[in-house]
Amino acid sequence: MILQALNRYYERADLAPLGWEYKEIPFVLVLDKAGNFVHLENTTSQKYRRGRSILVPLSEIRSGKNAWQKPNLLWDHYGFVLGQQKKKPNGDLDPSDSPEKARKQLDSFVARIESLSASVPDSVEVSAVLQFYQRGEYLKVFDTPSASDIFKIPGANITFALTGQSEPVLHSKALATWISVHANAEHEEETSDDESVTAECLVTGNVEEIARLHPKTKGVCDKPTALSAANTGAIPSVSSYGKAQGYNFPIGKPAAFAYTTALNHLLARDSRQRMQVGDTSTVFWAEETHELEDLFGEVMRDDPNRGTDALKALYAAVQTGKFTLGDAQTRFHVLGLAPNAARIAIRFWETAPAIDLARRIQQHFEDIRIAHAPHEPEHLSLFRLLTGIAVLNKADNIPPNLGGEVMRAILEDLPYPAPLLNLAVQRCRAEQKPTYARAAAIKAYLNRLNRRNNSQERYLTMLDPDNLNTAYRLGRLFAVLEKIQEEASPGLNATIRDRYYGAASSTPVSVFTTLLRLKNHHLGKLNKGRAVQMEKLIGEILEGILDFPRQLALPDQGRFSLGYYHQRQAFFTKSEPTTDKQEESK
Repeated sequence: MILQALNRYYERADLAPLGWEYKEIPFVLVLDKAGNFVHLENTTSQKYRRGRSILVPLSEIRSGKNAWQKPNLLWDHYGFVLGQQKKKPNGDLDPSDSPEKARKQLDSFVARIESLSASVPDSVEVSAVLQFYQRGEYLKVFDTPSASDIFKIPGANITFALTGQSEPVLHSKALATWISVHANAEHEEETSDDESVTAECLVTGNVEEIARLHPKTKGVCDKPTALSAANTGAIPSVSSYGKAQGYNFPIGKPAAFAYTTALNHLLARDSRQRMQVGDTSTVFWAEETHELEDLFGEVMRDDPNRGTDALKALYAAVQTGKFTLGDAQTRFHVLGLAPNAARIAIRFWETAPAIDLARRIQQHFEDIRIAHAPHEPEHLSLFRLLTGIAVLNKADNIPPNLGGEVMRAILEDLPYPAPLLNLAVQRCRAEQKPTYARAAAIKAYLNRLNRRNNSQERYLTMLDPDNLNTAYRLGRLFAVLEKIQEEASPGLNATIRDRYYGAASSTPVSVFTTLLRLKNHHLGKLNKGRAVQMEKLIGEILEGILDFPRQLALPDQGRFSLGYYHQRQAFFTKSEPTTDKQEESK
């Protein structure tokens, strides 16, 4: 189903045609018509650090010790184009490569150009490139001062252009036509038994030549990796009825090209239909051009201004049941991918009508909505939510699976994963402070779990004085005791929170009796009206608490954190005065 949806996206989107793909080409060798080297053109910039993407013939599928035998047509990395051993960005030679391998790569690259020249003898462009090699002009490239820049980009790709032409050699009309018709078929990797296999394609249903190896997907793993792959027939455990590799799951070559082209387009660096949370790359698309394709990414990314506007538009769509672009019942797809040892792993896959997914996304933002300071963003993006509960608030410290699991919970309207609560509570205890993101995560986790269990317990956005949960009230009590201490000793560097928060939230009986005794000393420093007001608030909170628990389980530690956070926010929220303040003003 995933491959079929990607195949349909390829058919409707303006993507690379069969036999072609977009590649980042940072360097262009500019030649004259006689094949003389003129200069080295650098296409990189602040925006395009690895060069501009241009349409090139589909890259060869190569692996193993004979990979040097598969050069790309008129473009490749500097090992093939210039016969240079790989170098690290610091200029040191890469020990994983060798001069002998680079020489073989160059020889195979030139041999393919010679074959191409015989097929298109009238092409001035191909003739110039061939003479560039036959006359040894390629050796002059490294005499230019900027040649060292090539090695600063790992695996830098290079292609050719002629002076006076605005397009690369690959795009000359006659050559491009020939490549589209012949190149892909002429240079496909041979099958192990030197015979093509024809069968019904699982994606299209058409009888086609089956792809033994599928093109690789970029942007998920450190290097291009296949989404669909199987080991060779030499390993019986991965063979079925004597079939090996791609013949285990017959997919025609056109469909294999189409789905990987679509996926690479969605995963591109500048794609607006991709987002990264932890190690999970999430891509999304609709069966037709749709407003939700723009809204989905905007509300999840960490861009407060655009995210707020997008969320308003999403809420409006849910309320009216209509989108400004696209039908409410259009199928919308979300795919989560993560790196794995041998191939890309699928973390989640969700497909549903656009309006249903919009409602689930809205529910997520309602779940995490909580009182916060005026300077904090109105809505927490998924990225900000997860970094807020990570160690040191760094994205690198988000647990690998958490981003994907939270996204799956959002899309399928499931309870949030337990590690979300666990991490939020742990960070509250470690830093002795519930923050906006941590409190939002705890509230969302508890409310969604209660809905799934049909529990009537609910936690509000603001302080809930009517909530009788003991852990929640103890959190409120701790916040009140801290506030009394702060007002009694202005400018205090450390409060009871810095010493007692961890114990108060996990083993209340061990600290609250002491804290309640200390509060009498602090109350004595307040004016009489304020002292009476705070005493009354403490009495209201303690009402119904028969005894301090010896220990609080993890969910109750979350409730404690939420009660503390709510009460602290209430102290600084002018729009919600307490009953005590109202009485004081009379």
